[in-house]
Amino acid sequence: MRIGSAAGMAMVLLMAVPAAHAIGPPTPADIARCEVWARELSFAQSVADHDTAAFAAHLHPFAVFGVSRPDPQRGDRQILDAWAGLIAGRETRLWWYPQYVHAGGDAGIASSSGPALYQDVASGQYRLGRFSSVWQRGEDGVWRVVFDDGLSPRPADAVQVEAFHAGRVTGCPPE
Repeated sequence: MRIGSAAGMAMVLLMAVPAAHAIGPPTPADIARCEVWARELSFAQSVADHDTAAFAAHLHPFAVFGVSRPDPQRGDRQILDAWAGLIAGRETRLWWYPQYVHAGGDAGIASSSGPALYQDVASGQYRLGRFSSVWQRGEDGVWRVVFDDGLSPRPADAVQVEAFHAGRVTGCPPE
């Protein structure tokens, strides 16, 4: 079952929220944090699966990617065009996962950040960077990325690549 599916998301949340908040019932912020954790994993899986439609389903229509750059990508169409090669995995393969997720005061806004691993298809060389995203829960209850950025990747050795893969946590960990 894919985490991006509604049933998969519900299963992840049922398992993750109690683990993330061991003392007392989960707060709205705890629930939001775990929902975004699962959503971020689903977003990354859409790229690993080369699934443009699933990737698009994670984008707010007016999202901005590359927010620290003078000419960011604005709107889902521009982002999809810019990411087409990464999603297809033709020249570069990309993997990422959340390391930190924090919900905002109203539990309708959350941030996520973590490592990102790039592999050049032709050479097999790896580079390691970081991402940072801001998510907003829509009126339909679905979390979508509204802002995204990252640190430029740097060459990674075999030990760093192994550490990246070993660091992936699929359940929502305690904050």
